[in-house]
Amino acid sequence: MSSLSAKPTPSGATDASARPPAAVANDIRTSAPAASGTHSAPVAADHLYLVVVGHVDHGKSTLIGRLLFDTNSVAEGKTERIQAACKAEGMEFEYAFLMDALLEEQAQNITMDTTRVPFCTPRRAFTIIDAPGHKEFLKNMITGAASADAAILIVDAHEGLREQTRRHGYLLSLLGLKQVVVAVNKMDLVNYDEKVFDRIRAELTEFLGKLNVRPAHFVPIAAKFGHGLLRADGQTPWYRGPALLEALEQFRSTPPIEGAPLRFTVQDIYRFDARRIVAGLVETGHIAVGDPIEFHPGGKRSKVKSIETWPVPGTPAPGPVVAGRSVAITLEDELFVERGQIGAAPNATPSEAREFTARVFWLHAEPLRVGDTLPLRLGTQQADARLVAVSRVLDAVTLDTSSAPANEVKRHEVAELRLRVRRPIAFDAGGKIPALGRFVLMRGRRIAGGGVIDAALIEEDAQSENLPVTTAARASLLGHRGAVIWLTGLSGAGKSTLSTALEQRLFRAGVLPVVLDGDVLRAGLCQGLGFSPEDRKENIRRAAESALLLAEAGAVVITALISPFREDRQLVASRCKARNIPFAEIFVNAPLSECERRDPKQLYQRARAGQIPKFTGIDSPYEAPLAPTLELRTDLESVSQSLDKLTALALTMARPPEPGVAAGADI
Repeated sequence: MSSLSAKPTPSGATDASARPPAAVANDIRTSAPAASGTHSAPVAADHLYLVVVGHVDHGKSTLIGRLLFDTNSVAEGKTERIQAACKAEGMEFEYAFLMDALLEEQAQNITMDTTRVPFCTPRRAFTIIDAPGHKEFLKNMITGAASADAAILIVDAHEGLREQTRRHGYLLSLLGLKQVVVAVNKMDLVNYDEKVFDRIRAELTEFLGKLNVRPAHFVPIAAKFGHGLLRADGQTPWYRGPALLEALEQFRSTPPIEGAPLRFTVQDIYRFDARRIVAGLVETGHIAVGDPIEFHPGGKRSKVKSIETWPVPGTPAPGPVVAGRSVAITLEDELFVERGQIGAAPNATPSEAREFTARVFWLHAEPLRVGDTLPLRLGTQQADARLVAVSRVLDAVTLDTSSAPANEVKRHEVAELRLRVRRPIAFDAGGKIPALGRFVLMRGRRIAGGGVIDAALIEEDAQSENLPVTTAARASLLGHRGAVIWLTGLSGAGKSTLSTALEQRLFRAGVLPVVLDGDVLRAGLCQGLGFSPEDRKENIRRAAESALLLAEAGAVVITALISPFREDRQLVASRCKARNIPFAEIFVNAPLSECERRDPKQLYQRARAGQIPKFTGIDSPYEAPLAPTLELRTDLESVSQSLDKLTALALTMARPPEPGVAAGADI
């Protein structure tokens, strides 16, 4: 490759400000270092996979293009053709053109997705996994399309830290990338000022330190001119550390997790002749003929009968297949194994659960709300997952934790939350085996967020046919417990209005609500009962027993009955307490005069005319609660104000705060 004169030009033009000429956009492909280059093949086979992240205009494409050029990793003659085309079109040559032409994205203003770019130095081979933004970075890292050993976090010296820079820093932490080098780029724009470099290093060190990410080096560079990339130069005499490539050469490629148990992710099932062949990837451990293997979820067990390599006759049986290799196996037993299951050694199996805690980075413009159900993908598994509760919300830019009650996660926020899937999934929590603890949440065909599972939540075993399904098991299934919310008050006070509105609020929050309205009960279950004290008592008793049965089944029951007598309401409260059902007495309080003014069904008017005898408030007493759980003055506050109070109480009853979590933190 001939030399290229890098004339100093105004550096205000960013990577996105110019594209390579169309004449050469399809004329460059990097697959191996050029044979005529000054760099020979690396002496070590220790291949390092790098992910390059940073703000969209901070110089990623220029950095990658310059690395390709300086390591002679562009096919011979390609650079010259781009030079010539630039000259013909009156364009200034940019090293970013090498990258953009490789990607065939001359018509785009930003890189669109992850690509792999190989290059090498005399010491080792590299593959850059270029991730243009946090969305693509998260998607590819979590789905396994970009399994990086190390990261370059690039920061513009002139602009400093941007929001996207901080989000990328959080993602490095979330995904467990420990080998990080920070490239402080465009030092030429700040006259290679040491103070600017020190300020950025101090600010980013403090931020990343809170995330337990500790960069190995901060390297001052000017990628456009090649300063600080291959070797230290005279532009930064105050810098005593390694050049960028020297820093990268110090990193280790990530070896298979030492001592990790077998994790074999099933990708597909094939039938050849009479053989049922299970194909998949050995994530960790190893697999060999004769090994016992157990598939999760489900726990079905067999032994490996053969490793299918389609050998020629006389070829010895293959030895153990190690981590990182795809393999096809047959089993000694006819098991129903399907895509998504994980094969493991019987004495070291993954977790299997329907509910778990996780940290999620949310990317979608529409917030993730409690009660939302979205497809979850983990490895080759897929299951619908419902957001049960939000425990804590974190701003990935400021790292501030919201102290307000949360029932949603907004775009670019990180949340600690509880998810429940419709059927059990298998995973390894806590980052023990990263590939089997990371997941994405989908919204339509788009990845809406990604996360890492922290811990499985143990379910009470309700599978035995000899045992009844417990209240705890029902609560685990629904993601909340049952409760009775008893609205009492005069006719016209607003009980029916509030009960219907509360039902809608709870349903949208993912809580199963049931309304027991007095008028509806009297038209059915309590038909034939009058308004004598005895009949009123029986009416309340039937309503209470119905509410208890529904609450034990897991529903939050909202009763809207006048229930005028304290003794009857106290009986309901005691029955709930005896059966361990949360109970709240809600006094929907509006004065008689206000209720008569409203009189939506003209009941007071008819009672005053003698058409309805023993009507509560007219010729039958109403005994107001002495110590209600909540009193709602519907004559003094709006329906919305009363409903907010009622909703907060109902959600707290359905999902009580966990130990150590502030009250209301998951509502």
